[in-house]
Amino acid sequence: MTRWDEGVFDPYLPADLVLRQAEIGVIVADRQSNVLFVNEYVTGLLRLPADASKLAGQPLHTLGFIPDGDLQKAADLSRQVLSGISWEGTFTGTRADGSLVFVRVLAVPLRHPAGDIDGMVLLVNESGRRDSQREQDRLRVLERIGERLAGSLELDATLRQVTQILVPQFADHCFIDLFKGEKLIRRVQTHAGGWEPPPGTWANIGQPINYPPGHFMQQAMTRLETIVVPDLHAGYYPAPSEESMSAADQAGLTSVLASPLYARGELLGVMALALSRITDRPDPHYDLSDGDLISAIASRVAVAIDNAMLFEAERRTALAFQQSLQTQVGGDWYDIIPLAVGRVGMVIGDVEGRGARAAATMGQLRAALRAYAQDEKSPADIMRKLDEWVRSTAPVGAGGDPPTVSCIYLIYDAWSRELTFANAGHAAPLMAAGGVVQPLEIRHKGVLLGVRGRGIRGLPTYREQTVKLPPGAALVLYTDGLTDRRTRADGSGHYTEAEAVAMLRDAILAAANGAAGGAKGGGVGAKGGGAKSGGGAKSGGRAMGGGIANELALAAENAVPGDIDDDMAILVFRSSPDDLASAERTFPAEPIMVSEARRLAASTFASWDMDPDQADLACLLVSEVVTNAVLHASVTPSPSGRRFEFEIDPPAAPVALSAPVPSALPSAWPAAATAVAAQTWDNPIANPMPAHRPREFVLRLRRGAEAIWVEVFDPDLRLPRLRSARATDEGGRGLYLVEQLATRWGSRPTPEGKTVWFEVPLDALDGKRR
Repeated sequence: MTRWDEGVFDPYLPADLVLRQAEIGVIVADRQSNVLFVNEYVTGLLRLPADASKLAGQPLHTLGFIPDGDLQKAADLSRQVLSGISWEGTFTGTRADGSLVFVRVLAVPLRHPAGDIDGMVLLVNESGRRDSQREQDRLRVLERIGERLAGSLELDATLRQVTQILVPQFADHCFIDLFKGEKLIRRVQTHAGGWEPPPGTWANIGQPINYPPGHFMQQAMTRLETIVVPDLHAGYYPAPSEESMSAADQAGLTSVLASPLYARGELLGVMALALSRITDRPDPHYDLSDGDLISAIASRVAVAIDNAMLFEAERRTALAFQQSLQTQVGGDWYDIIPLAVGRVGMVIGDVEGRGARAAATMGQLRAALRAYAQDEKSPADIMRKLDEWVRSTAPVGAGGDPPTVSCIYLIYDAWSRELTFANAGHAAPLMAAGGVVQPLEIRHKGVLLGVRGRGIRGLPTYREQTVKLPPGAALVLYTDGLTDRRTRADGSGHYTEAEAVAMLRDAILAAANGAAGGAKGGGVGAKGGGAKSGGGAKSGGRAMGGGIANELALAAENAVPGDIDDDMAILVFRSSPDDLASAERTFPAEPIMVSEARRLAASTFASWDMDPDQADLACLLVSEVVTNAVLHASVTPSPSGRRFEFEIDPPAAPVALSAPVPSALPSAWPAAATAVAAQTWDNPIANPMPAHRPREFVLRLRRGAEAIWVEVFDPDLRLPRLRSARATDEGGRGLYLVEQLATRWGSRPTPEGKTVWFEVPLDALDGKRR
């Protein structure tokens, strides 16, 4: 037997001859990524000067196949290979004559006989446009799936639409199984070309299914990570039954991807894609990069499933509520909706009419808005979705019209005092600031929800605007029951709406001036009332919150004398009079920056008088989250003019206040915004990125009264998920630490990637009380 390193072929195939004649490019570089050697194939591929010896000593990127925008990618290549790990990828560069070239690169370490790594060898070949087109196809399918998931809260319809996008473009078979109690139920399965499994083999829709230990679907759920099976015939995977194995053989299954559906700390089910011989594909096998695609899809599908389940639960509650209502209850409502990292959305609206139908519509609309809001959509997008939903509620039959609804939805950032909102024909809120009360300027009033369903075309779409509130400003939102058809005190007719609004402004101004110099901090007040049966009306309800906001809510309720002829709702909140503590910095996505980010966090926490033990804990979690951002930040270009808006995982927020379901204020809420505080993005991460930009991440720190919030933004599209790291795994434990040690944590997509956040109490005792 001859050993591989004995060189028995040297007399027949000299190395110089191989390098000259091999139809693949060979580039040798030293540890500083300077060129030592290129063969003739490289000079032809990149159309370099004939005398390749002049290239010796030049940096790799001077060869042309590495564009300026991918220099960081090339640096990553060098670090990985010099650490002993091969690297494979594609560059889109420019030849010496200026023409575009797609180059596939396999880089491997170049080892000295003593074992040290002296440099690296790059094997390069032209890949054409296939790899670039493949990435574009993936971005398009993610965009399409995001649009489908955002446009529906009907669970089964949403799942079917997702599978129809994936089959047959990316799979021949698609399965989605969800838990119902302890049982795993097949919810959707789609097959290419109309193929169907024989009866009694694979589980039908609605049937329970049990995957044996070792099955790729069971592995995905157990390990909470995507399982990639490139070749089913290269290993053994047990089947649920002999019949199902027979059907798999009949279809000729070749490759499988399985990914868990995991959202908000709960395993919802599992999703799988499979390739088989029922279609004619050049290569019916998946690879590891395909696993990244299904991971991104599964994370968004999981959040959409969770939102749809929430909507169904709220809808059932609303229907039960409808059946127990008195006939004179109306459709006015207000709500404060928890968003991520201290943000809160606010809404107030009025469904036309009274009675069970108006109240039921109100309850369902509130549930739909909450589900849409938790997707972190913009106010204008939410209004468009609500309009579609209202129009879909038109009674079946000729002449049936949907209800009309006035509504305004706002998102407030307590730290920047920015208020972003969109309006659907609702009365402008009144703002009290600087000794003046005036309507909030609304440039786009919008049309009532549901009007488009009544045959009126050519109406403008819903648009949003952002205003910055003055410190300590109060905003009073109300429904028209407060000012419309109010009976005069002497019984002679009704006040005009202008008269009622004038009295409302005077009452708010008097209350604001009387409360000036009183309690500091933000606040919220709310009142609700309804018409009594028999035609009379009486205001009622309760107020929550404290300080100026509560006083303004009471003043608004009693501003117009006389009986109330309709139900009404009032919502008042006040901006923070003081600047809230925050810090933010952008870092290059380099490993050395982890310590810099931790240093910034430590100094900031110290300046905020954070408990030293809690500060150390928070700095540990900062290191874990920042390390994840550095490892996974990428230079994926964002298509010009496009916004990717996918499902998110909003956490519970510090306040939830609504007419049907009020809730208390938690201790972690900032003192300067004790009732309503939210966040809209006004930072570089939210602006459209150029086609190529250096990799970087953003660290943002925010301080509340008894807690701090940490956010890390990076351009990677993949949402993180918890998984159980095996004993031999080098990673996979960072998020587990965050899950165990932080009060709350979460992640959500941004227009240019994602953000991961967590919350930690300022004082260790607060953490114990929680």
